Amino acid sequence: MTATNLKQLRKKRRQARTRAKISGTSKVPRLNIAKSLNFVYLQLIDDQKKVTLASVHSKQLKKKGTKVEIANQAGLELAKAAADKKITTCVFDRGSSPYHGRVKAAAEGARTGGLKF
Repeated sequence: MTATNLKQLRKKRRQARTRAKISGTSKVPRLNIAKSLNFVYLQLIDDQKKVTLASVHSKQLKKKGTKVEIANQAGLELAKAAADKKITTCVFDRGSSPYHGRVKAAAEGARTGGLKF
């Protein structure tokens, strides 16, 4: 097993541990945060119907600043999109990422925008 395969396996295990404890519904969707090297992706997901209710990509924002500041703005935009669909609460899913940096900033932005989790 190569180092890359081992790293991917560990990441999948961490993500499965997190996802085993949470699930989203249409009234209380799951707020999924995924990040790449440059961007942050936020989605409100209804796991029962397997439908994305709202989503924001940090590339859509056209904002300047650090990655953490842009993640915070993405959280605010997602909260606005959720408010348009009358969603006030959600379940937080950080995936395999630790709760700091861009993940924490996006969560705080969503909370500032009015989402409760």
